[in-house]
Amino acid sequence: MKYARDSRPSVSNEQTAQLLFEALPWIKNLTGKTVVIKYGGSAMVDEQLRADVMGDILLLKIIGVKLVLVHGGGAAINEALKHYDLPATFLDGQRVTTPEVMDIVREVLVGKVNQELVAAINEHGSVAVGVSGSDAGTIIADQLDPNLGRVGKITRINSDYLESLLDNEYIPVVATVAQGEDGGFYNVNADVAAGHIAAAVHAHKVIFLTDVDGLYEDFSDKTSLISNLTVDETREMLERGDISKGMIPKLQSCLTALAGGVFRAHIINGTTPHALLLELLTNAGVGTVIHSTHEAYEHDASPHPLGTFAARLSENIDGPSDDIE
Repeated sequence: MKYARDSRPSVSNEQTAQLLFEALPWIKNLTGKTVVIKYGGSAMVDEQLRADVMGDILLLKIIGVKLVLVHGGGAAINEALKHYDLPATFLDGQRVTTPEVMDIVREVLVGKVNQELVAAINEHGSVAVGVSGSDAGTIIADQLDPNLGRVGKITRINSDYLESLLDNEYIPVVATVAQGEDGGFYNVNADVAAGHIAAAVHAHKVIFLTDVDGLYEDFSDKTSLISNLTVDETREMLERGDISKGMIPKLQSCLTALAGGVFRAHIINGTTPHALLLELLTNAGVGTVIHSTHEAYEHDASPHPLGTFAARLSENIDGPSDDIE
C-alpha cells in the first residue's frame, strides 16, 4: 500500500498544469523544426549530465522537434592514445593527427563514442542512428594544414542521408570523421561540423553545449555574460581578437550557420541540468544567443520577466520550496 502523500510530486496538480501550459508557445514554435546540437565537454563525460542531455533530447523529439546530434570526443581520444602509448600533440589548439592517430580517432569516435550515445538515446526507444561523417559522403574535407596531418577543412556537406533520416523520424548522431577529397579520412572539429551541417539541413537553430555559461565580453568578469547579440557584433568581437581560443571556433561556426539561413545560434552551459529545456522552452534562456536578423535580436533583447516555467523548473532542480506542502 502507498499513500498519495508519499508517492505524488511535491508540486500541486494546478502548478504542474500551469507549467506545461506556459511551455506551449515554445513547443508550438519548435514542433516540426530542425535543431542541430553540438554535444561535447563535461556534459559528455559526466554520466549524470549525459543522462540529463539524453532525456532532454528525447523530450524534444516527443514534442516534434527534428534533431541532429553532432559530437566529438577529445577526452576519449586522449585516453585511447595513452592506452596505445601515443602522444596527444596539439598545434594552435588543433590535434596533430598523423595517419596512426587518425586510425585511433576513427576507432574511438565512430566505434565507441558514437555507439555509446546511440545506445543511450535508444534506451528510451529506437530513434537514434549512428552516422560517421564519411557515411554517404556526408562530410567532405580537404587537408587544413600539412603541419596538422589528417585534420580536415570542410569543403562541402552532402545532406541527403541526414535529411532522409530526419524525414523518417530518426535522430542522426554524427561522429565528425570526414571523407577526404583524396579518398582517405580526416579529423574535423565538431564545432565547425555542426555549423556546416546546420546550414546544410536548413536548421531553425544550432546549439553548442559547452562548459561555460556562454559568451563573455570579458571572461575574467562574470557579470559580462552576453545574453543576445547580432551577427555584426559577433564579427566585431572576433576581429578585435579578445575572444578565448576555445570560443573562437564556436563563434565562427555560429556565423557559418547563420549565413546559411539558420535563424538563431545558441551557446549554453551543458553542465547546467536540463540546459537544453531551459534554453528552448523558457522566455529567459540560460546562455548566449546570436541572431540572424535584427528584428529577432530586438525581440529577444527586450526585458522579459523570467518565465514561470523556468522558475519552477529551477525550483524542482534545487528542491521543493517552503510554501509547497
